[in-house]
Amino acid sequence: MALEKVISEDKIEIVGVHKTVQIRTCTQVLEDGVELSSGYHRHVVVAGDDYSNESTEVQAICAAVHTDAVIAAYQASLTEE
Repeated sequence: MALEKVISEDKIEIVGVHKTVQIRTCTQVLEDGVELSSGYHRHVVVAGDDYSNESTEVQAICAAVHTDAVIAAYQASLTEE
């Protein structure tokens, strides 16, 4: 009987006009390869956030979609509110 904890980013989405990146992390507990339980955690990275602690995949996505124009538009939208 071997227990194993597996953590994976199972869903990464780009949402909205300001290209918010949503990351869903799945944590599974497996016994001999059979899932005993699982849970999810979500977090977001908005334009202008520091994403250096994210996975390389999320970093690449943020670098591609969070252009200077997107960051400026997002910052401008915050001052309007």
